[in-house]
Amino acid sequence: MTQALSEKVVMATLKGVIDPELGSNIVELGIAQKATVDAAGSVNVTIALTTGGCPLRAQIQKDVKARVSSIPGVIEVKITWTEMDDKERADAMAVARKNAADKETYTSIPAATKVLAIASGKGGVGKSSVTVNLAVALAQQGMRVGLLDADIWGFSIPRLLGLDKRIEAIKVDGKAKMKPHRVEMGTGWVDAVSMGFLAENEEDALLWRGLMLNRAVQHFLQDVVWDAKLDYILIDLPPGTGDVSMGLARMLSRTEMIVVTTPALAAQKVASRAVSMARKCYLRVAGVIENMSSFADPSGQVHALFGSGGGQALADEAGVALLGQIPITPELAAGGDAGQPIAASNHETAQVFHAIAKQIVEEICPPVEMAGCSARLFEAMEDALAAQE
Repeated sequence: MTQALSEKVVMATLKGVIDPELGSNIVELGIAQKATVDAAGSVNVTIALTTGGCPLRAQIQKDVKARVSSIPGVIEVKITWTEMDDKERADAMAVARKNAADKETYTSIPAATKVLAIASGKGGVGKSSVTVNLAVALAQQGMRVGLLDADIWGFSIPRLLGLDKRIEAIKVDGKAKMKPHRVEMGTGWVDAVSMGFLAENEEDALLWRGLMLNRAVQHFLQDVVWDAKLDYILIDLPPGTGDVSMGLARMLSRTEMIVVTTPALAAQKVASRAVSMARKCYLRVAGVIENMSSFADPSGQVHALFGSGGGQALADEAGVALLGQIPITPELAAGGDAGQPIAASNHETAQVFHAIAKQIVEEICPPVEMAGCSARLFEAMEDALAAQE
């Protein structure tokens, strides 16, 4: 059941918007001060900037509108801009300073990194293959990409990337941390972590229940040395709407979700549950990808082996874009088995992944452009406090 549009729902959704320099959400910092909702579905959000000329204004505007627009029932999003007074600025910086001091309770993923969870309602739709090839396509467009395999039971990222070595443990401030495996791709790179880098054998079953699964994901979020320059981190979720997905939403509220489905009506209906889960957890659904859309035989005739229309129907139902339709090709499966993602090749299917990646970078979820207004205030406060000590 969809939650009714209200000021409470809007403010809860805005907790997914993170100030990329201060590392806390804009509600906690007092940047998002209030929201009003009228009967026609028009939402007005009051945003108080730390300084009137804040260079991050455009980024905050984009993120606020994207998040609030994803709430069912919202027709229009308006922003009323204002500037914090001295007390509000001091309060915001105090929150940022406390969070910095308590950083162990937060994730090691940089605040400016865009987080995309790749979800599906059911298994067998090629979600992991889509995740890996999308990460590769983003890297080949110059992005610095993290890849977190949160499918703890059904990990497949190591094989899809052709990686079979154990993960490296390093010491950071006297504490044991994990260093991701890096794969250079074009002008960018992919840093990957997976339970597959920790398991003794790929064939071994992990007989873990909810608490242990959530703890494993928490380790990947907190105890991995993620690069400070990451543009994106893609998270390969387990199928369905269980413990891991809900735990991730709680630990990383700025996550945005891309849902993978096949053209079949049955798959589309199950995938709708992933959309529902995202919205109940106040996550933005960024788009839909239809995998296994059709097969072209050697004569060029196209066959809809799994039906047609499921991806577009799901996108229409969710009110989001259909980002792309990935065809069935033997080379896609062969590349996954060989650890050579098709997105790294010149195959025509690779162009589909690159087109989706381009949409993400340019329209759906652009990388953050760091500027410096909040950071300068934070540094000034730190200097003043240091001078008093």
